[in-house]
Amino acid sequence: MLYWLTEFSDGGDIFNLFRYITFRAGMAFLTALVFGFLFGRPLIELLRRKQGKGQPIRDDGPQTHFAKAGTPTMGGLLILSALTFSTLVWARLDNPYVWIVLLVTLAFGLIGFADDYAKVSKQNTRGVSSKVRFLLGLLIAGLAVYAAARFHPGPLTNQLAFPFFKDALLNLGIFFVPFGMIVIVGAANAVNLTDGLDGLAIMPVMIAAATFGVISYVVGSANIANYLGVHSVPGTAELIVFASALIGGGLGFLWYNAPPAAVFMGDTGSLALGGALGAMAVCIKHEIVLAIVGGLFVVEAMSVIIQVLYYKRTKKRIFLMAPIHHHFEKKGWAEPQIVIRFWIISLILAMIGLATLKVR
Repeated sequence: MLYWLTEFSDGGDIFNLFRYITFRAGMAFLTALVFGFLFGRPLIELLRRKQGKGQPIRDDGPQTHFAKAGTPTMGGLLILSALTFSTLVWARLDNPYVWIVLLVTLAFGLIGFADDYAKVSKQNTRGVSSKVRFLLGLLIAGLAVYAAARFHPGPLTNQLAFPFFKDALLNLGIFFVPFGMIVIVGAANAVNLTDGLDGLAIMPVMIAAATFGVISYVVGSANIANYLGVHSVPGTAELIVFASALIGGGLGFLWYNAPPAAVFMGDTGSLALGGALGAMAVCIKHEIVLAIVGGLFVVEAMSVIIQVLYYKRTKKRIFLMAPIHHHFEKKGWAEPQIVIRFWIISLILAMIGLATLKVR
């Protein structure tokens, strides 16, 4: 929004700063962070009053989780509010990629909110039917992928780019939309499965967002993209503002979500943030790199899939409990130990993802 003030700039005043995407990205981060600090505590108190008993705890979960009974959920509202406000203030609102990613984020957040509300109001862990959530997610993702494909440059339309290879492209044709739908919905649900311990999901999400913020800046700059040998997608550099706002909002939330959590992000946050990462990956043509950068989320999701399939065939379990972070809890690892080690793994994977920009 503030970018429009550059129309009144003569090049030598403060309005000229708004032309620089790096300045706006930094301000987006600070705005979302301050927003989180200012409104975090009042929101938590409001959620506590409205929810009463807070998020219901699974009966078959680790025993240590029963101590968290009464903790309010829907803390993702804090992240989404900070993210949305900051993005609208600092991003260029004439950029289609900003709107695609922001609307996907909010739409998945709405699905998560409905699920959280059902769980809290009924005081059970079922919430909205998984089939309904999945179908709604596919609808939202399908519209977003179709829109992104319309704005991609002609040579990249419906193409799948491969990391580590300079000119490798695979024309998916009409299958690009279904593929992109799987990327976005898969990312949303993978982050959702990861959100099982205090602070476990939000830091890897911020690390992935930072990584994709850098990649979007590179891909959106023709000169840098050509130098590194990556495919240029004009306009996507603006997504670094969105990514910065996400990181700021995430840190504001983490202030209250650090063990012991004063609030859980709930499906409101986890589905929205996962959807945001998936949408960014589709917009900047780095869908495969998302599987690297978000490798932790992939492992969490795969642990559930493997556990379910193996149990159906053998009536035995591979993991003590799935997702895999609960397996380590059952083995006796302390919650902070699991969280910090998973953060470290996420950071390592992010560095590998960034390396794909140069290793061509």
